[in-house]
Amino acid sequence: MKNRLIRFLLLAIIAISAGGSGYLISREQRAPNITLSSAAATPQSAVDKLLRTSFATTEGQWQTLAAWRGKVLVVNFWATWCPPCREEMPLFSSMQKKYKDKGLQFVGISIDSIDKVREYQSIEKPGYPLLLGSPDAMGLSEALGNVSQALPFTVIITRQGRLDSVKIGRLTEDELEARLHTLLKQ
Repeated sequence: MKNRLIRFLLLAIIAISAGGSGYLISREQRAPNITLSSAAATPQSAVDKLLRTSFATTEGQWQTLAAWRGKVLVVNFWATWCPPCREEMPLFSSMQKKYKDKGLQFVGISIDSIDKVREYQSIEKPGYPLLLGSPDAMGLSEALGNVSQALPFTVIITRQGRLDSVKIGRLTEDELEARLHTLLKQ
């Protein structure tokens, strides 16, 4: 009787593990690492809504992205539990420092709780603002082209408030440099 119970529990654990692994693999396949691409199919209304939405800062203030109109804006949807999100943040900090005087602004929109973002911010100290996503932050990212709602998801907005390009997955330095080089000249 005891052996049957142990076998049953082991089989249940194996089945649950296999199911969980299958889910993660299928999720990974639905959210491929897409190259930085043109956002021509994204309606301008989605960009306007993103720019008008108020996001909380970690200090409890409210901020809209429209405050940075006139700058090239790189908006990154991320989470503290997302390894690729954390891996690209040092690159974003470096680029923010390098191109700030040329009119570049990075902004991170986290889907985490304020406590998790504050804790992350106190340890990592990114060189750009981290805002807290509203309950509909992933809905905003979906309207901007992130149909799989994967993280990280990055959008680049021109100085004129137009969506230039989007990226599902981690951005590379070469991708970012090439795109910013063109946009910062405009």
